[in-house]
Amino acid sequence: MSFSNYGPLCTEVYDHTKAIGQSINGDIDYYLKRLTGCNGRILEAMAGSGRVMIPLLETGLAVDGVDYSSDMLASCRKRCEDRGLTADLYESGLQELALPHRYEAIIIPSGSFLLIEQREQSLLALRRLYEHLLPGGRLILDLFLPDTDFQCGKFSGTSTFHMPGGEIITLEEKLVEADFLHQYTVSHLKYEKWRDGALVQTELQRFALRWYGVEEFKLVLAEIGFRDVIVSADFKLGEQPGHSGQAFVFEATRQ
Repeated sequence: MSFSNYGPLCTEVYDHTKAIGQSINGDIDYYLKRLTGCNGRILEAMAGSGRVMIPLLETGLAVDGVDYSSDMLASCRKRCEDRGLTADLYESGLQELALPHRYEAIIIPSGSFLLIEQREQSLLALRRLYEHLLPGGRLILDLFLPDTDFQCGKFSGTSTFHMPGGEIITLEEKLVEADFLHQYTVSHLKYEKWRDGALVQTELQRFALRWYGVEEFKLVLAEIGFRDVIVSADFKLGEQPGHSGQAFVFEATRQ
């Protein structure tokens, strides 16, 4: 079986566990406050199925979305249509980003930037995002540091999700690689869908995370050309990071 990239079972579990407007540690309120007053277009990069994007649209903000998963975008599109919302959605990796608009703000919530596995690719993605900002436009994204209890070959356990249609999806996660020097981990996620006790669908996902230290990422943003970098902890503007278990929100401006 080949690996999938945020395929249909992953999307189904994501939608089931992360409702539209469901805040994670106050992130949606934070992004909404930081975007209030934007008159131009906003882009949510790695938008997924719209957990954050749709509440922003409902406030009247002009938000586009981009994601490399066709399944996630299909879910996002349907969720928008169900609410009578219109949004431009694009299927693309950030490294190949070539959209027809320039943006007043670009956001990447949920630590999603960490999903870009190779450092060179993450730098290329930041350059593409920089090019898609208007002069004076802002990039806002949040990052986190992983749990340091790395034991390769260790299973994190099995999660069971009872879906609305009566089916069951199980998820098993196994850490297969951890590299402190190069700051990444790789896990294998196995999704299985069960109907009336029979296995009807399986999906295997390679799940990589590349992390960054706070000062390191500030330097990365500066190298790309961003200025006026602000770091806030736990979605509280101006609160200085105090420990590794916090979320770190970066805001930076295109010169």
